Amino acid sequence: MPALPVRFPSFPAIGAPRVVAALAIGATLLLGGARPAAAQERPSGVSLTLEYQPGRRVAIMVLPIRGAAGDSIKTILERDLDFSDRFQHVPAITAPPFGQPLNYALVARAGAAGVVQAELLQSGWLRVLLHDVAGKKVLQQSDFPLPTAVNTDGWRLGVHAIADQLEEWVTGQKGIAATRIAFVRDGRVWVVDSDGANARAVTPRGMSPSWHPSGRYLVYHVLEDDRHRLAVTDLVTGSQRSLTNQGGSLDNSPAISPDGRSVVFSRSVEATAGQTDLFVMPFQGGATTRISVARGSINTAPSWSPDGRRITFSSDRSGRNEIYISDADGTNVSLLTADAFGERNLRADPSWSPDGRLVAYSSEVGGRRQILTINLRDRSVSQVTSDGRNDTPAWAPDGRHLVFTSTRGGTEQLWVADTETGRTRQLTRGAGARLAEWSPRLSVTP
Repeated sequence: MPALPVRFPSFPAIGAPRVVAALAIGATLLLGGARPAAAQERPSGVSLTLEYQPGRRVAIMVLPIRGAAGDSIKTILERDLDFSDRFQHVPAITAPPFGQPLNYALVARAGAAGVVQAELLQSGWLRVLLHDVAGKKVLQQSDFPLPTAVNTDGWRLGVHAIADQLEEWVTGQKGIAATRIAFVRDGRVWVVDSDGANARAVTPRGMSPSWHPSGRYLVYHVLEDDRHRLAVTDLVTGSQRSLTNQGGSLDNSPAISPDGRSVVFSRSVEATAGQTDLFVMPFQGGATTRISVARGSINTAPSWSPDGRRITFSSDRSGRNEIYISDADGTNVSLLTADAFGERNLRADPSWSPDGRLVAYSSEVGGRRQILTINLRDRSVSQVTSDGRNDTPAWAPDGRHLVFTSTRGGTEQLWVADTETGRTRQLTRGAGARLAEWSPRLSVTP
């Protein structure tokens, strides 16, 4: 099993401090007293200023990068910025030698508000410049480390991290390119990069993976003849250990707390096969504590609040499956989805957003399972999907994107939705994929 990079602190930016340009639209559109025709034809959703405006994408150009790995780096950066749903790709013009002045007038006619220029250094690091086209200046410049082995897991993750830094320079928010998604395929746990590349199996068996906040470990459940046990795999060393191992116990749907210290999961036992309760235990192993009282109901699919103080979960205690919220110790239980969206149907698979505002879940809508979100402040509900059958949503670290399982392409695959624009993209291909969980932001050292 190939070792995967461990999460380390984010790359330091070398150079000018982060600045988000606040540039007037008029100054951007007017260059030499004339408005470029190419800029006039830009879609209304594209912003021609480097100041990020919610709901509008910034037009950005990534110039060709010289060197053996330059084309790969350029392709990854362009794709990452596109998948962020905050940028509009502008085809690159012929780039001047690195260090020579950029022809801002030519770039403006191409319709770009920002330009990314990069050079591979002899050290293996990548020097990156972000140009402000309207201001005719370099807005940011930094050097980023990259592992020397090109197209390895660590190298790809390093390039993704550069894309995330570019996004932060423009929008003030770090991107999610340097993340991975864990999922289930053929009874094993797999991981795939955020752009859908580099899918690989990381366990011999397993279901329902959950990420540790360090990005180094996954907890999941393993199906065996007389029990379903929880297990932990170390993605760096490949080592595995059992977390629970009680005969006759069916343990599943684990979720690791935001501080990485606890695991909440659902458990049923042979003596009470018709009911399932929630339990919590230390991530390092130890005694389990029951935090729900089933009384013949099924309580499952727990998800932590970002502060670790509360849990949302699915339960049929009312006679139909609904989403509930409780304190982390199981007290103060309240119903979240009562009569939400006007239908009294099965609701399941809750996932608490990283910013704490929303809970995503699946629900029957018009006879088909769809992904919805509910706002915890006013209980307003929004529908995210409408094509095919969709379930098991999981949030990205930005609290904006969701990964979920969908049959819209004919087979179960993972798809990603931008909850702000409704844009979707297919993440996995090949054999069926389901039960996805998005990692925290990851980074590597060279």
